[in-house]
Amino acid sequence: MNILIATGRLAENTVRKAVGDKADVLIADIDIAAFITPGKLIEAFHAGNFPKKIDLVLLPGLVGGDFSKASEKLGCKIRLGPKHAYDLGFVLPFAGGVEFSETVPACELLADVRKEMAFRLIREAEAAAHPLLTLGGIKLGGGARMKVMGEIVGAAELDPSALEKRIEAFIARGADIIDLGASLNTKPGQARKAVSLAKALTRTPVSIDTLNPELIREGIEAGADLVLSLNGTNMESAGPFVADSEAAAVVIPDEGESLESLVRNIEAARSLGIKKIIADPVLDPVGHGITESIVRYREFHSLYPEIPVFFGVGNVTELMDVDTIGVNAALCGIGAEVGASILFTPEFSDKAQGSIRELKTASEMMQLSGIRESTPKDLGLDLLCIKEKRRRPDRPLPENVIEAKAGKNWRVDPAGPIRIWIAPDTVQGTGGLIVAEHEKASVAGKSAREVMDTLLELKLVSRLDHAAYLGRELEKAELALRFNRSYAQDDVF
Repeated sequence: MNILIATGRLAENTVRKAVGDKADVLIADIDIAAFITPGKLIEAFHAGNFPKKIDLVLLPGLVGGDFSKASEKLGCKIRLGPKHAYDLGFVLPFAGGVEFSETVPACELLADVRKEMAFRLIREAEAAAHPLLTLGGIKLGGGARMKVMGEIVGAAELDPSALEKRIEAFIARGADIIDLGASLNTKPGQARKAVSLAKALTRTPVSIDTLNPELIREGIEAGADLVLSLNGTNMESAGPFVADSEAAAVVIPDEGESLESLVRNIEAARSLGIKKIIADPVLDPVGHGITESIVRYREFHSLYPEIPVFFGVGNVTELMDVDTIGVNAALCGIGAEVGASILFTPEFSDKAQGSIRELKTASEMMQLSGIRESTPKDLGLDLLCIKEKRRRPDRPLPENVIEAKAGKNWRVDPAGPIRIWIAPDTVQGTGGLIVAEHEKASVAGKSAREVMDTLLELKLVSRLDHAAYLGRELEKAELALRFNRSYAQDDVF
């Protein structure tokens, strides 16, 4: 396929460097590539006098307009390339196998294509997996994706409406298993009600999280799919309930967390007739033996490859004042290498909010990495939220630049003040609405642009400096929603 890349004079060097010998370059008689018109393209094409037939012309991704007549005149397809020239090297290898769009920039189109290809591979791998154990219809181990368990802390003591909202939120964020936590203050009957509510609400597997034998019995009788946990302190009293049911059990070591203790408790569970066993060698926090615990996981999986492994990621993320995204991804990668089948997180603290979704994506990345026998890179999925995979080109400082200074004068807009805040989406855990409140109207929208456009349309802003101020604040509010941060008007983001 013979491809021609159309651009303007200012971007010529960048385009030629990105393209190399993969395509020819056409320079239109215009400085800024995004302003190429059908007429300018036709004029430059004929002036170029290309010796070979061109099959495809790629325009800059930000070009607007109808190029269908130009396509007829030139006898070739005209489609949108990427928004930025530096992405041409990524886009061009797909030219033979993907039909580029007349309206969607190639970089966006291919991002969706690669993501769908990635999800298709994940679905196929999940269907082909031969699990070590199934839990309420989901596969654990045997090539299946690591499943994410979200703990609702103190679930047994929540009122039904609050518990229902938490369950719905965890499922919306991607939890594969719902873990209902019971505390030392949980009263008889509360565990039964919590499990019953969860089982009525969702088909997602449900776990009862307690060492109390009576609460374990309540949870099992209410239909819990999993008991978390059994060890030497409750094996004799609670183990028979589990053995007589279809429930699985997470077995943990006794205090001291030794591998020998874990093995001894697993053998005790087997002797009681418990068939579905999941082992938790216990992941320790940073500063309290995390390296030793990872080695313990590795040793256990080598000794008992037939037993699914529980990996308590939340033990680390909850006890670090570090953004969870990278920590969750790194721990997920370690979990994959030590044979983990379940990734556990409570999303208890504010700083750990979003961990379910992060672990879900990370588990998909690790599965793809295993399928492709590669590092978790260039998969079609990623957890890049702040840093960039490819940096846009920088431009030098102009000559005779004027130093910017904040204005000292401030005047109230005659149209009236506007108060801004955000209403987060508590179910999904990300996104929500930006709210701008004026005495005459309240405007709510998902982006700074649509809120600002509506304020202007309603004539609620009359001064340029007020419009500039609102633009800054609305953009901060949008970023707060995007990164699941809190927002306060006039405060530093």
